[in-house]
Amino acid sequence: MTKMFTLAGDTPDQAAKEADAVLKIETALAKASTSRTDLRDPEKRYHIYTVPDFQKLAPDFDFSAYFKDVKVRPFDTLNVATPDFFKQMNVLIGSEPVDSWKSYLRWHTLTTSAEGLPRAFRDEDFNFFGKVLGGQKEQTPRWRLCTSMTDQALGEAVGQDWVKENFPPAAKASMDKLVAALEKSLGDDIKTLPWMSDDTKKAAAEKLAMIRNKIGYPEKWRDYSGLKVERDDLVGNVQRNAVFQRDYMLNKLGKPVDEKEWGMTPPTVNAYYSSSMNDINFPAGILQPPFFDFKIDPAVNFGGIGVVIGHEMTHGFDDQGSKFDGKGNLREWQTADDRKQFVERTDCEATEYSGFEAAPAHNNQPQQKLNGKLTLGENTADNGGLRIAYLALLDTLASEGKTIDDKIDGYTEKQRYFLGFAQVWCENQTEQSSRQRALTDPHSPGRWRVNGSVQNFDEFGKAFGCTKGQPMYPENACRVW
Repeated sequence: MTKMFTLAGDTPDQAAKEADAVLKIETALAKASTSRTDLRDPEKRYHIYTVPDFQKLAPDFDFSAYFKDVKVRPFDTLNVATPDFFKQMNVLIGSEPVDSWKSYLRWHTLTTSAEGLPRAFRDEDFNFFGKVLGGQKEQTPRWRLCTSMTDQALGEAVGQDWVKENFPPAAKASMDKLVAALEKSLGDDIKTLPWMSDDTKKAAAEKLAMIRNKIGYPEKWRDYSGLKVERDDLVGNVQRNAVFQRDYMLNKLGKPVDEKEWGMTPPTVNAYYSSSMNDINFPAGILQPPFFDFKIDPAVNFGGIGVVIGHEMTHGFDDQGSKFDGKGNLREWQTADDRKQFVERTDCEATEYSGFEAAPAHNNQPQQKLNGKLTLGENTADNGGLRIAYLALLDTLASEGKTIDDKIDGYTEKQRYFLGFAQVWCENQTEQSSRQRALTDPHSPGRWRVNGSVQNFDEFGKAFGCTKGQPMYPENACRVW
């Protein structure tokens, strides 16, 4: 922060003073913030306040002036996810001088604008966030940053051309077929779960049937005509886009929910499940190798994109998703006994993954392990996705007159399934990044997304001739779905 303030024109003494003021405020706000693990619990981030009661949380901040300035429509109630944050903010407004808050706001303007500022700012921003915190040796090429910024700002405009070139109707049809196969698999899995009662199985099946599948790209493209873009004003473009996106979100107030809206752009290599919408979303960008290759055998594709599809479906039934019904309402639909058994099984996974090493003891740094509670939802989805995609593969091979033990290039289809799964999560990661992500990322690192999942699925041990009791074929594996 001191270096960034100096680049912005401060003397070294002024910069150090500003940095100290910012760090004091940031540290106090951080201590008052809800932990990432607790934020995963929907009941801990749901607090409905009337506007007057919300104002009482921070009486020294004029929210009515703020709401008027951002031009939000009048409203009576709102969800305040983190009430303690606002209480602490009010304390700091009273205790910290105006100059400290000016430094705080100045710092946020600098750090959020760093990518668009002259190179000295970009280099310093990378030096700390990329090199020191992440262990990254070289900056991301400028063209990649520009591409990313454009995708974030104008993703559905860029996405239209991308889809035309890379996502033909045949690809969408293949994906529709894969999703249908996975839905059948999960439905069959629910019917045979040994720990779940018939009443809860019925409710789970009803929720599964209500999941909305959004594949490739949105039915209706966004209109960006209200966003002013100027060729010689990068920082201005970024700032205008921030206001444009904010206004787009605030303009939804009081209107019916658009259930067909997307939260990712079409070229994105990712996917997601929304608990409130009860929908799964697969952008066209992920439907390419190593996740999907129409020229390769089904086993590898089911191990790749098939597990991803199963993963997103399972999110509807993980420790967070299982608290929402098929209409996206926060409502318990499991019986009390089933919920108890569900928690016992998710606790097994949380304990298991908390024992996995993210980074070894090194250079006076202690060993860093994963946080099994923070990563629980993703781990549950990985484990469930791996199982139901395998079941879908069995059905697909049977329909083609093939078996799971047929060989291609010296490997059985069963082995190729697990190899395809492992290849999806190949990655290089620095020690610094591993430590940081173990504390902040709800996903386990690739190593444990693979090893953690396959050691909980007996079919892996059988496929590669392991003996029961070996590390990857344990006696007491964890299983939820």
